[in-house]
Amino acid sequence: MFTTFNQKFKTIFLDPDAAAFELDEQVNVILSPSLYWVKKLSLPVKYVRDAKKLLPSIFEDSLPDGNYSYSVYKEGDDFFAFAYDDKVILETLQEKGISSSNVAKVYFAQSELSFIEGAVKINETQSIYLKDDILILLPCCWVEESGDLSLEDVILSKHNITLAHFGHIVDTSSLYKIGSVIVALIILVGAELFITTQKLNEAESLKEGLFKKYKLQDTMFQNEAILKKYTAIHKKQINIRKYSSVLLSLKLQGDESIKEMNLKNKTFVVKFSKLSKRSEDLITKKFKSQKIAFKPIKDDKSFTLELAI
Repeated sequence: MFTTFNQKFKTIFLDPDAAAFELDEQVNVILSPSLYWVKKLSLPVKYVRDAKKLLPSIFEDSLPDGNYSYSVYKEGDDFFAFAYDDKVILETLQEKGISSSNVAKVYFAQSELSFIEGAVKINETQSIYLKDDILILLPCCWVEESGDLSLEDVILSKHNITLAHFGHIVDTSSLYKIGSVIVALIILVGAELFITTQKLNEAESLKEGLFKKYKLQDTMFQNEAILKKYTAIHKKQINIRKYSSVLLSLKLQGDESIKEMNLKNKTFVVKFSKLSKRSEDLITKKFKSQKIAFKPIKDDKSFTLELAI
């Protein structure tokens, strides 16, 4: 009583507690609510592809232990989300005499039978009933039934799952192919690891040779500290040479002179004597043109520049 023709293939209703089938042809399968979990949801996303990413966390607290697949479709502003165990569906098909190779497409009763009115009997003890837009299972004794389920007028929707997971059953040749690929990957990774190890050993030997040749410290931390120290000294010497070069290029007039040059901590101090206002301006302009930061200090007798090094 659960079969009908739907376009190219028959359509059957698959329920664990219903009678077995005698079929040797391809069929479309509508799953009983006992073979999946469903939720009607309002989600903060617009597209089905975005909603599908949320399904594992949505069903996380409501599913028993197992390996689940998920599906979702949208009606209006609401999403209908599904979780199902492929292994359970496969086992039920086998128990009911249906080869997985004869299954064309699989649908949920929720998406295909939501048009029913009242309670409809699906096996000797259970009926399906639409409550708050969700198709649920009820004991027959709880409701007054309108009759047995008929699929004669069912037009299947686009909300099918093709159950590529029927590949749970892998033939021997496929296992050999998979094994060959895994072995090849192991060999490849092993070869890469061997080559990398050799290169690391060569680099370590080269490093030890360089440390010994140039009498470096034992650790990179010590050598980096020394490098930092001498880099700072080098930078300081470069700046002193640069400042000295600028000073030596100055064209002082008459009694004008450099009275004093000295280092104070990180500052290069230059004191001029008897500079005219014009010379002071020319000197400051010269240092600015060389992009040298300085601090001018002027008193009644001298003109001083403080240069950071």
